[in-house]
Amino acid sequence: MPLEARLLQIRLLASMGPKTLRPKALRAGRYLASAAVATLLALSVAGCKTTGDDVTGSIASGATPRNDAEWRQSLEATGARYRAHPDDPAAAIAYARGLRATDQRAQAVAVLEQATIRNPHDMTLLGAYGRALAEAGDLNQALDVLGRAHTPDNPDWRVLNAQGAVLDQLGRNGEAQRHYSSALKIVPDEPSVLSNLGLSYVLTKDLKHAEVTLRRALAQPNADPKVRQNLALVVGLRGRFDDAERIAREGLPEAEAASNVAYLRQMLAQQKDWKKTGARPFVPQPNPGG
Repeated sequence: MPLEARLLQIRLLASMGPKTLRPKALRAGRYLASAAVATLLALSVAGCKTTGDDVTGSIASGATPRNDAEWRQSLEATGARYRAHPDDPAAAIAYARGLRATDQRAQAVAVLEQATIRNPHDMTLLGAYGRALAEAGDLNQALDVLGRAHTPDNPDWRVLNAQGAVLDQLGRNGEAQRHYSSALKIVPDEPSVLSNLGLSYVLTKDLKHAEVTLRRALAQPNADPKVRQNLALVVGLRGRFDDAERIAREGLPEAEAASNVAYLRQMLAQQKDWKKTGARPFVPQPNPGG
């Protein structure tokens, strides 16, 4: 497609207002359910959903949105800012972040693609674009873009983490683990990196190191609740079912805990013979992050 036509296509998509948003089917407290869905996508090398930390796409208070309604409110504001200042990389990143959080991944990619054309040397923007591509399942292009989002003499741990997640989804687990290790040299106790490394170990059937790493991630005060659910699954895969259910229940209201345990049992039942068959365990792929 000629460049002019491509730019017109991108502008049309990027200028669209937020479409009608579906309520998220799975909310806090049902992380194992979301993990199951994410895994089905991951097995066909699709990206995992994220609402990470590119730029604060804030609501009026300046806080990160916490639910669908707040993301919709934020999206209206960031979309208006983007349309008023289409050359501003921060505006594009914030708008794309809201689009990604509301499952509008193709539109987020289009917004960031146009922004990188206008700002080809902005590494923060390239990092956001690479992560959006990974979420949309365009893994090889994501890896190419992320490779240009930092330099060997000035590495960015967030980009290293995203590169590792993409490499894992491409089945290049050894390379992925080296990227996570490099990121951890910069931020030794970052739970998002530790979580991805733990899941990478699961993908290579190294459950012992997976458990140790996920426990380390969970010990961090800013660990995502999903880390607990992934740890419960790994412990279950190691055969310690009572411990797995205890981990899945811990810190949750009874109804949500019961839902988590039910999904845990279902997932473990489906993976009963995974070591014998060679099938990958039923867990989410590492996450490319914000």
